[in-house]
Amino acid sequence: MSQFTIAVLVGSLRKDSFNRRLADALVKLVPPDFTLVQVRIDDLPLYNQDDDGHQNAAVLRLKSEVAKAQGLLFVTPEYNRSIPGVLKNAIDHASRPYGQSVWSGKPAGVLGVSIGAIGTALAQQHLRNVLAYLDVPTLGQPEAFIQAKDNLFDDDGNIGEASRQFVQTWVEKYADWVRRHAKV
Repeated sequence: MSQFTIAVLVGSLRKDSFNRRLADALVKLVPPDFTLVQVRIDDLPLYNQDDDGHQNAAVLRLKSEVAKAQGLLFVTPEYNRSIPGVLKNAIDHASRPYGQSVWSGKPAGVLGVSIGAIGTALAQQHLRNVLAYLDVPTLGQPEAFIQAKDNLFDDDGNIGEASRQFVQTWVEKYADWVRRHAKV
């Protein structure tokens, strides 16, 4: 059986964000052949093409961690009907210099939590557009636009009972997606 390391990018910097809590809870739901590793993006400088020839240590670390992964998982909030700047910045860094993207061909899943009724639907759509350009095959169904409601998480940080089956089904579909598309 192959082992799959998944680079998890959380689009929120807030320590106790709903999306970070979701990423932490997903660790308990993935199959035993999967390892989720959250990739740090809070220390990246703003992308500047002038730096492509001498990327700083944080950028090189990001690129190395993504390159080692067999799959990607984006867990993101929605900011102003789009993806957070910090996530776009990380995506830009790891796709540059032109022709040296570490994203290409890695199967991805996209989900997120928001207090809004449509969850993170618009952010996810924008992110999918970016990932399509970067040649990242992204799980299309099921979609996971999760609304943050009471009991989404239990006292131990697990997905609450009302949402557990939905999220578990999403995780299983994502795992199948990665198994089919990962370059092992």
